[in-house]
Amino acid sequence: MPRLLYADKKGRIFEEPELEAAAMKAGRIFRIDPSELIELPKGSQLFVLPERQAIGYYGSTDDRMISSGRFAVAAFLAPGYTATYSPAYIDDREAKILPLFSYCAAVSYKGKIYVTAIRVDSDKRHNSQFISITSVKRNAKNFKKIFPGNRLIGHLETCALTYGCPNAQNFFLSRYECPLPTAPVCNASCAGCISYQSAKDICATQPRIKFVPKPAEIAGIALYHIGKVKNAIVSFGQGCEGEPLTQAGVVEEAIHLIKGRTHKGIINLNTNGSRPDKLERLIDAGLDSVRISLNSARVIYYTKYYRPVRYNFADVVSSIKTAKKKRVFVSLNYLTMPGFTDLKDEYGALRKLVSKTGVDMIQWRNLNYDPIRYFKLLKVRPVEDEMIGIKQEMELLKKEFPKLRMGYFNPFLPTL
Repeated sequence: MPRLLYADKKGRIFEEPELEAAAMKAGRIFRIDPSELIELPKGSQLFVLPERQAIGYYGSTDDRMISSGRFAVAAFLAPGYTATYSPAYIDDREAKILPLFSYCAAVSYKGKIYVTAIRVDSDKRHNSQFISITSVKRNAKNFKKIFPGNRLIGHLETCALTYGCPNAQNFFLSRYECPLPTAPVCNASCAGCISYQSAKDICATQPRIKFVPKPAEIAGIALYHIGKVKNAIVSFGQGCEGEPLTQAGVVEEAIHLIKGRTHKGIINLNTNGSRPDKLERLIDAGLDSVRISLNSARVIYYTKYYRPVRYNFADVVSSIKTAKKKRVFVSLNYLTMPGFTDLKDEYGALRKLVSKTGVDMIQWRNLNYDPIRYFKLLKVRPVEDEMIGIKQEMELLKKEFPKLRMGYFNPFLPTL
């Protein structure tokens, strides 16, 4: 059976041979079936969780034992993998909220580290093994010469080298997807926003862009990327910005400039879908695909997490319908949390949304938020019988909607 991993105060990680590993969903502790495990994917990282005591099972009974003084260990999965369980632990009384990362259960199994996860996308575009930071640094200097005065180059250089953004790194390597951050502000106040936090106990992991680039600045680097890269994608709406629909006029003009020079490549928009009228104008300008983010297909839990300003969940659904009516490829950026995403009622709402709107793809992205605080935020305390499992949920959706794509990344679509 899988064995407990724990860390000491110096951050050293050990196996506890006397305790069987446990995992968690919605604050509830579970035994781990070995069939749920895969070897820790390359490019993943291990985290020590301070102020959180590791939990394991002792013997063949259901008795759980808290490893007092031994901290829980979690995995931050490489892109392309979705967690099916969170790490099992007990918070100390004064435990601070965890930083804005995702946390997957990690165990010792067959002499190696395994995790409770499934691979949802085989694309290697964000695999750190294939990203040369030396080349990124060298090319960033060259790009500044190619684009003198283009402020986006400096911003993306910071994203690539200071915050390790794979999209920004790939831009400087002239491959895959080019980020086009545009919006310094947002019309939502997401609890887990990685670019801006007003709460004193949470730190943004990648500060937001501080200026609105000119359409010519955006189009300049987009056209360069499309001209250099086979199957190029250029995307508005990045982790280092707010909501691009708040700058719809700038985005629209930039799309016109790009489409006026080339019809190659895919122009994509990552958005919260808050303004269907603005989205329709961008589609008419030449937008090829759109990815709309949500943590839940139910209005009550969407609202508690996104905390929208002057829009609501109905506007998000309207945006999806508008895009499909205009024959644009639509993905859901489905922020996944074990124990919530796989609830029967959540699955029912999701399948209803897929059926009603005809979305083309679900991107199963791990939600970057404290696994226990998330359920307190939503004010939900599910029981075990309500959980069907992340993997099982995907299988049910695939069976009912065989044309629905499952993945993690924005796809290049040559048929568009």
